[in-house]
Amino acid sequence: MLENVKKTTNIKQKHNGVASEKNVFHLFVAGKSSSSAKAIVNIKAICENYLKGKCELKIIDIYEQPTLAYEEKIIAIPVLIKKFPLPEERVIGDLSNPEKVLKGLYLI
Repeated sequence: MLENVKKTTNIKQKHNGVASEKNVFHLFVAGKSSSSAKAIVNIKAICENYLKGKCELKIIDIYEQPTLAYEEKIIAIPVLIKKFPLPEERVIGDLSNPEKVLKGLYLI
């Protein structure tokens, strides 16, 4: 996966003009597929177990909101995008390995 891991800081950054310490994630899924369902369960578990109170999650179904998928240039599903703090990072797959997900998002 990714070799170099950036260290996170406690510095407050701004998201939509508001100071925030939360991680903002967008999870793109495709309807009720099994891989989409697994990804939803897995990211909710990661948020609960590793990012308690520091996580905002938006789940986006590409069938219901195809314009958002197009705007984000989504080419694989499911995909988790860390929107904040910057830089934006992406992890593709069912998110079943919390350590790889957190490393891929540069959160550990």
